[in-house]
Amino acid sequence: MKKNIETFLGCDKEWSAANIVIFGAPFDSTASYRPGSRFAPKTMRGESYGLETYSPYQDKDLAEDAAVFDGGDLELTFGDTQQALDDIYDYAKNILSAEKKPFLIGGEHLVSLPAIKATYEKYPALRLIHFDAHTDLRDDYLGAKLSHATVIRRVHDFLGDGRIFQFGIRSGEREEFAWAKQHTNLRKFDFIGLEDTVAALNKYPVYLTVDLDVLDPAAFCGTGTPEAGGVTFKELMTAIMCVMRTGNVVACDMTELAPPLDVSGASTATALKILREMLLAW
Repeated sequence: MKKNIETFLGCDKEWSAANIVIFGAPFDSTASYRPGSRFAPKTMRGESYGLETYSPYQDKDLAEDAAVFDGGDLELTFGDTQQALDDIYDYAKNILSAEKKPFLIGGEHLVSLPAIKATYEKYPALRLIHFDAHTDLRDDYLGAKLSHATVIRRVHDFLGDGRIFQFGIRSGEREEFAWAKQHTNLRKFDFIGLEDTVAALNKYPVYLTVDLDVLDPAAFCGTGTPEAGGVTFKELMTAIMCVMRTGNVVACDMTELAPPLDVSGASTATALKILREMLLAW
């Protein structure tokens, strides 16, 4: 008899053989509207067995053509945001120190902050490509500096001007959009200009952060802060392929799936297909 170890479908390579490490950060304590994203990694892992490992989009198979180690879900405290972020940082840093690529599954978008910071410390020339419905550029949310509504502003604290490229944005305070004009490269509503951005960043290490609420709620309703007017699944897939196939993506994440908010399971299935394609393109 062997112990039962559940991994993401096709992500069962040994640590020593893997070049990509996927891990979950089940944390949603700063969710400003509807919580539930803490359940995403565990739900996705179980539901992944309804997905084929083979991708007809890329003619590749996750079990045969990729080397992915599933590190499981971190055990994160819900009473201390900074401690949870520190634990994510430590785990991401260990992956990077082993010369492997971290793929973080949230959780709310704040979990990206420590993973981006760890990646920046290894790659000081790092650039960030950010897909999202929201600017995430508030300096604080109800007085809190650490929030899923402030995550990209906190990333700017160490990355600085000219290194953050935002696409699909359609929600935020007026002040956030004004601030972005001075400090980030923000494209509202769609992915126009992404190809030129990717070409311009070809000499730099890139971190891709995908907040799944960039999708229109008609295609993805299982998220804590849905925003009408989003992109389609096909548009998001095309954009992700544009970035992931460049060869200079050194780390990435996917956040803000909240499975309890879509009892049909369709949003989870959508997230899983995006995950499969990202891994195979990487």
